[in-house]
Amino acid sequence: MTRPRGRARLVGAASHVYDGGMRRRDNLDATMSLMAFAGDALGIYGGFLLAIWIRFDLGWIPQLEPGVIPPRAPYLVGALVATTVFLAIFRALGLYRRPQMGRFEDKIPRLVRAVALGIVATMTLPFILRSEFSFSRLTVLISFFTILLTVGLERYLLFRYELHLYRHRKTKHWMLILGTDADAARLARVIQREPRLGIQVVGFLRVSDAPPDPAIPTERILGPVEELEARLERGEADRVVLTESEVGGRRIVEWMRLCDRHFVAFQMVPDLFRVLTSRVDIETIEGIPLLGMRPWPLDFFWNRAIKRLEDIIGALVGLIVSAPIIAVLAVLIKRSSPGPVFYIQERCGESGRCFRLIKLRTMRMDAEAETGPVWAQADDPRRTRIGAFMRRHNLDELPQFWNVLIGDMSLVGPRPERPHFVNIFKEDIQRYQWRHAARPGLTGWAQVNGLRGNTDIRERIRYDLYYLEHWSLAFDFKILIRTFFAHKNAY
Repeated sequence: MTRPRGRARLVGAASHVYDGGMRRRDNLDATMSLMAFAGDALGIYGGFLLAIWIRFDLGWIPQLEPGVIPPRAPYLVGALVATTVFLAIFRALGLYRRPQMGRFEDKIPRLVRAVALGIVATMTLPFILRSEFSFSRLTVLISFFTILLTVGLERYLLFRYELHLYRHRKTKHWMLILGTDADAARLARVIQREPRLGIQVVGFLRVSDAPPDPAIPTERILGPVEELEARLERGEADRVVLTESEVGGRRIVEWMRLCDRHFVAFQMVPDLFRVLTSRVDIETIEGIPLLGMRPWPLDFFWNRAIKRLEDIIGALVGLIVSAPIIAVLAVLIKRSSPGPVFYIQERCGESGRCFRLIKLRTMRMDAEAETGPVWAQADDPRRTRIGAFMRRHNLDELPQFWNVLIGDMSLVGPRPERPHFVNIFKEDIQRYQWRHAARPGLTGWAQVNGLRGNTDIRERIRYDLYYLEHWSLAFDFKILIRTFFAHKNAY
């Protein structure tokens, strides 16, 4: 790949339409959206046909009136009408936006929600249209599962094909990053592993005298930020991103104007405080305005009640399903090393209150006799043989369904930390205590992104606070699904 050179090349690039001032649209995005629309139409209609076949033709389900076969024409027409409603719902939920980033399993919760809303609409459609025909209730119920199957399969195949096309597409944008901090390194990593963005990082310019992040190779640091204008003149980038946002506002304005003169898109990564204060709320008391942060979703009673109901149902199901697994692992633990099956450890929960967390024992009984409390690490010599297997597959956490059931924990939330580490982190790391604003979780947004064990605690807090700010049942569902595939740093 070659960088865009020359002023004419940049002006031409800038003449394209930008999505929110950020991304230039191209034909591939539009083509993939149309393919997804057409594929969904076939998948939805095929799911209805499959449900009709299962209900009336397969022979597994007895007919209400033996020997009487309902006419198929009304069902076929009804399925066609319902398919258009489904497609409208899919579009309203943003299922045709491109490019679609992330993993396929991240898309499943929104897909389930879209199909569920489509089924509800299908059931109410005859009343709205005042039609005499309506699907049988059993057919509609079967349709929920068959449409999930057909559309899910179609979406997965399209996802893989789309990823292949984007990987072989030429670079659309050339990005220059202003900053050499941890945010700059993280941004470059994200862009590198996401080919659907079509972005190539040209390099980094130093903004401050602080030492660069170790993850940024020295050869990628092109020089000081004072070289920005010269590099834009040479047409080396059509996007500039500032990551060290604590520089003076006047300098930021100068860089923005410089980019504007060269038809280059400018962006900046705000620090965590600015992200949080984007949820500003103003309260007035007797004419006196009070500026503060808007409450988090879980500050509201009904959201907490819904989450607690989710926890109770999930914990009961989890305990029933995991009981045989725990029994087998208990035998293996007893055979692998002397000591109890369960390991009880004090952890900090909601509002900093301590509770007794239950785990299956994965280490020797004297694991911390000499070292004191330390984090687990890769190839930890303190683990037993069966313990290494359990940690790799998250099986040692299964007894924590009991902690969830009795209210110490939630299915999803920031992972609870030991008091020893909490006392250290709350003094050294700003906003650390905010993660105790809700019940800790059996799994969490940070954990499914590989941030557990001996990893950057500041990065972990970013993910924990993001979860608390954006909580929803769909977000919980997404994290629970990803937990089954999350094995990074599980040691």
